[in-house]
Amino acid sequence: MWISYPHVPMLDSLWSLFLASFEQEKKKNPIFVSLLKQLRPIELSEKKIVLHCDSHGLAFFLQKKIPFVEKSLSKQLGKKISVELVVLAKKKKVEPPLLRFEPTEDDIMRKARVSGRYRFDNFAVSPTNQVGYAAARAVSESLGKAYNPLFLWGGVGVGKTHLAQAIAHKALSDNKDKGVFFSPGDLFTNELIEAIREKTTIKFRRKYRGLDLLIIDDVQFIAGKNAIQEEFFHTFNAVISRGGQIILTADRPPREIKGLEDRLRSRFLGGLLVDIQPPDFELRSAILLIKAKEKNIAIDFDIAKVIAEQIVDTRSLEGTLLSLYAKTLGNGETINLDVVESFFKQKNNERKKHLSPADIIKTVCSYYNMGLSSLRGPTRAENIALPRQIAMYLLRKELGLTHEEIARLLRRKDHTTIIHGVSKIRSLLVRNPMVKQEVDRITNSFEL
Repeated sequence: MWISYPHVPMLDSLWSLFLASFEQEKKKNPIFVSLLKQLRPIELSEKKIVLHCDSHGLAFFLQKKIPFVEKSLSKQLGKKISVELVVLAKKKKVEPPLLRFEPTEDDIMRKARVSGRYRFDNFAVSPTNQVGYAAARAVSESLGKAYNPLFLWGGVGVGKTHLAQAIAHKALSDNKDKGVFFSPGDLFTNELIEAIREKTTIKFRRKYRGLDLLIIDDVQFIAGKNAIQEEFFHTFNAVISRGGQIILTADRPPREIKGLEDRLRSRFLGGLLVDIQPPDFELRSAILLIKAKEKNIAIDFDIAKVIAEQIVDTRSLEGTLLSLYAKTLGNGETINLDVVESFFKQKNNERKKHLSPADIIKTVCSYYNMGLSSLRGPTRAENIALPRQIAMYLLRKELGLTHEEIARLLRRKDHTTIIHGVSKIRSLLVRNPMVKQEVDRITNSFEL
């Protein structure tokens, strides 16, 4: 006999008891426990429990962890029980029609600069971002109380903006009257400059300082601008003091943001800092499958893995998917292995035809989150020397430049340094899988 929705309170109690026991057993893995707490039991039989999850990304990540849950749950209940995950969309409350005008949800989201594309239910979770995901979910459930500020940092395309927007989306979905605003760092700067010029700083301050949730995306853009930092310092304090939530994203941690005032750096460090790593192969595969599902594009799981192996930049995954889909339209084909291999062969040929030394150097700097001055500078620190040698290797391999030409581009004293660097990377590619993976990722992400 099934125990279903009418008995959810009893099911919830059972699940709560299990979570408490599991948390005690798995003290060294609090993130996993945090993710399990986002599941809700909806059905129970003699041999199976069905858990509801509102995110395809979370379900994809947890699926491989289910055996651990089944083992612990079976032990607690004293009998073998299986676990099934189902993803169900939340039902929206239907409000009776009103005679007066009310803004739609889209209107509210647009005013707050929040995109409906970025939600928790379409965020793919993997070991590279699970801490950030868990922290973002915790913040969304309790604005101003869980982690304040929440500082998400990492390279381009790792999901910082997606998570920040997902928090804002949930906050407005739960309560449309919440004061929420998503502001890129350059927008905050431009609006303040405009307010000063038009003598409307009071209006500017009223807008920002009275928010329940303020998100500043790419906060590093306010560094080095004294007047902007002064205003943001007071904005930060005002929002926090009234119980509001601050979320910040950046391409580096606070300690490495040059030109950032110490008092701001201190406040940023006073919350939770989360380093979101570049997406691994599994995460890229999951993202591709989620994008395909959203756009109703049929794609086999094995084909998605082939594409994910080639595309390192997550922002390019959707474009690649659409390009492949376009190639199959009108001829009755699906996105199969022949279509994918032909696409990448053509793309690689075009890439090599248009690739320049500047493209290679820029891509290496972007991948390792470092400036051009560091790559060309005199330091021999390992975290600078290895990327520099990879740039040497790629300039030689991809473009066939001479050692002397590479030395001039990277401002090395003589070509023997280039010979050594290229030779070292060739050796590491054979002996060190991590270096080979990094070089492959960089090669696959060259911009046309």
